[in-house]
Amino acid sequence: MRNGPYMNWSNLSRELRRRGVYPVVAAYAVVAWVVLQVAEVTFEPLQFPGWVMQALIAFVVIGFPVAILLSWFFDLSLKGITLDRGEATAVDDDPSIAVLPFADMSVEQDQGYFCDGVAEEILNALARLDQLDVAARSSSFQYRKSEGDARKIGRDLGVGTILEGSVRKSGNRVRITAQLINVRNGYHLWSKSFDSELKDIFAIQDEIATGIVEALLETIVPGQPLPVKTTASEDVTAYDYYLRGRHFINRFHKMDIDFACQMFRHAIGIDPEFALAWAGYADCYSLLVIYHDPQEQHRQEARKASIKALELAPDLAEAHASRGLALLVAEDFEECEAEFRRAIELNPRLFQAYYYYARARFHQGDMDEALRLFRLAANVDPEDFQSRCLRVQILRGLGRMDEALEQAREVEPILRRHVEWNPDDARALHLGAGSLILLGDHERARRWMRRAFEMDPDDSVVLYNLACNFATMGDAEESLDYLERSVANGMVAAAWMRNDDDLTLLRDSPRYQALLQKLEDIESARAIQS
Repeated sequence: MRNGPYMNWSNLSRELRRRGVYPVVAAYAVVAWVVLQVAEVTFEPLQFPGWVMQALIAFVVIGFPVAILLSWFFDLSLKGITLDRGEATAVDDDPSIAVLPFADMSVEQDQGYFCDGVAEEILNALARLDQLDVAARSSSFQYRKSEGDARKIGRDLGVGTILEGSVRKSGNRVRITAQLINVRNGYHLWSKSFDSELKDIFAIQDEIATGIVEALLETIVPGQPLPVKTTASEDVTAYDYYLRGRHFINRFHKMDIDFACQMFRHAIGIDPEFALAWAGYADCYSLLVIYHDPQEQHRQEARKASIKALELAPDLAEAHASRGLALLVAEDFEECEAEFRRAIELNPRLFQAYYYYARARFHQGDMDEALRLFRLAANVDPEDFQSRCLRVQILRGLGRMDEALEQAREVEPILRRHVEWNPDDARALHLGAGSLILLGDHERARRWMRRAFEMDPDDSVVLYNLACNFATMGDAEESLDYLERSVANGMVAAAWMRNDDDLTLLRDSPRYQALLQKLEDIESARAIQS
């Protein structure tokens, strides 16, 4: 049975602080003392009867517990009295947290990837705890440049606590500060500073995560320590390369994926037992096949690296998701889906498992299941635009226009925020344009498409999605021009193109049929060679 939240003095004291009882008690004591001092000096010269002073003292004494009760049940402030409705805080039954990106305090301001990595490792470790609700990375990391009130950020994200911090890295020394803030009142629940050698970074991350767990969860599992492990490597240089790789791979551009591949390769060279680095290395080759260069060699590299990651860490969700992605690009759908299901079983909050599982169903033409899985991906990551934009595309292709419009309205503010924070993200622009077209905002859609093309005029993914957008706007010839350029650059998969209802306008075109046949012939030849 779960103990009540007020079974010990520590919990009661924290709840008194949360409800603002201590400030009210202090203010009451000061005001009462001043009133009694003034009365003692003035009542006698004014020849008030003695019982007046006695009544005033009795009133002050009786008012003390009344003030405590009022401050317990109500918020007392200069703005008036409002009922305390018990917003999510550190003593709620369902504690929640958002981890903000740590600030780079290094002199050169070149450690952003490292700061993000430290914060993300802590976030991922906390997300593994069933007792704690953790805001998705894409939701909390959008406040990278924000200097706003932590209370407002917490309310925007719907969490009871915020973790913020900073990193100063110089040579082999690192200084990290972290503070856990109660969203409701802005008070610190926990804070600590670390100043040590860089080799201790893993112990620091673990201590921060464990400190947060102790501060937030002691009312749920009192007396039961929940040590948290943040990273699977023990070599700080390998870890640094791994963080650099993660920084690059999230951009999806070919050059960035190539850089990520180099970083993961360095990490593996230093620490051959680093399973997460092997999974990242495999993902690089899988993403090259999906988005840029579907060479058989890339499929083989993805296969070997993903198998190695699983051998090193058979219970690592990321390793199973990486293996699933490698099997997806090899079009082994039955096995890839089994890996994605295992990844989800191990970590129900792993976005990429749902997202690429959905893509696997799309490749096979199972649109209803793809819709369901893209929705689950969006639930895991509320700020993800990709899964929602693809739902718009599928719903529109199925003729479920009311649902497609509803989804487009849902994703539009997410896209707007993302583009504001990431103006160089061509993927958000060309995918988002499809939703804007459905909403009737053709002018902004064309503007976004133009910006995406100017950023990556030879990127096959950009070209393909521009083809889809022009087709949905009824411009078949321009759509085919972009589609031909995309196929020439080697990105499009025949199954995806065949099942993509955004291209319905082109189905009867000889140019479209010739392109599809060309892709099928290329893929058949590759299958024979492999």
